Amino acid sequence: MKVGLVGYQGSGKSAVFQLLTGVAPDPAKAHSGQAGIATLPDERFERLLALYNPKKVVPPRIELFDTPGLSRQQQAGNAQRLGVIREAYALVHVIGAFAGADPFADAERFEDDLVLADLQVVSGRIERIERDLKKPRPDREELKAEGEALQPIAERLGEGQAVRDMEFSELQEEACRSFSLLTRKRQLVLLNTADSDYDRAAIEKLAGLGHRVVAAPAGLELEVQALPESERAEFAREMGLAEPSRERLLRAIFEVTDRILFYTAAEKEVHAWLLKRGSTVLEAADEIHSDLARGFVRAEVWAVDDLVRLGSERELKAAGLHHVEGKDYVVQDGDEIFIRSGI
Repeated sequence: MKVGLVGYQGSGKSAVFQLLTGVAPDPAKAHSGQAGIATLPDERFERLLALYNPKKVVPPRIELFDTPGLSRQQQAGNAQRLGVIREAYALVHVIGAFAGADPFADAERFEDDLVLADLQVVSGRIERIERDLKKPRPDREELKAEGEALQPIAERLGEGQAVRDMEFSELQEEACRSFSLLTRKRQLVLLNTADSDYDRAAIEKLAGLGHRVVAAPAGLELEVQALPESERAEFAREMGLAEPSRERLLRAIFEVTDRILFYTAAEKEVHAWLLKRGSTVLEAADEIHSDLARGFVRAEVWAVDDLVRLGSERELKAAGLHHVEGKDYVVQDGDEIFIRSGI
């Protein structure tokens, strides 16, 4: 699952990227964007490792994509810069909260940029449809219906409004699927501060725009990480730096994606999987391997917390906490699953 890091030039977005992924920004990729993997903190996963002592481990991970910085002066080019993250499931908007900065103005300006980027793709499609309708075509009715479905969306965007709260019809969903509209994506606002002493009122004001807001001094924390380990604690105290925020930020990013974690575990491998909340065990099987979904027979399910508490699968089954489910079972966060397949 990909999450896009977005923000204006000078926001410290690339520092956040390095803090979360451990990957230093590559100047050669400043205009195209850079990807990195962040491992999510997960106590359940660590306990499964201690229990199974597996030969292979696959922790829960998120792909973060550091996008090219947006321009405050030349907003016309921002739509193209934002285009590289249309495939991202969620956005993390990094706002610099340094001397003289106006985080709320940046947040409003960013919303305008998202709206403009979406308006360009929707309007462009409507214009192509109108041109095609002037020609003899066998799919005229389908094209006409698509254009009519897109028109209300274009009108909303043209009024400067996002469409995240707009109820889409089935035809509108289909018409917009390839666009992956930016103003429909889940969004976390990350206030990148100079130190640990940040303005709580600014956070409350930003939250009023409808997104979750977190704050962290990414640049300062990178400075601490660059020091020899023996010097880090003293430097952090001198700078008034509270507990490191990397894990807290990753948890916030994970939560905004509305995903859950389920697990497959054995001595051979312990693997943590991300799954959209509300998905069935058949969809979980497909996430593991399409063959498991095609040949699905049943799923054996139990909670990792119960397994860890009792110490073994044998004790878990003896306690009646192991259950067999069909393909319609809705996977719960923290489930360990074993798929029985006919293939």
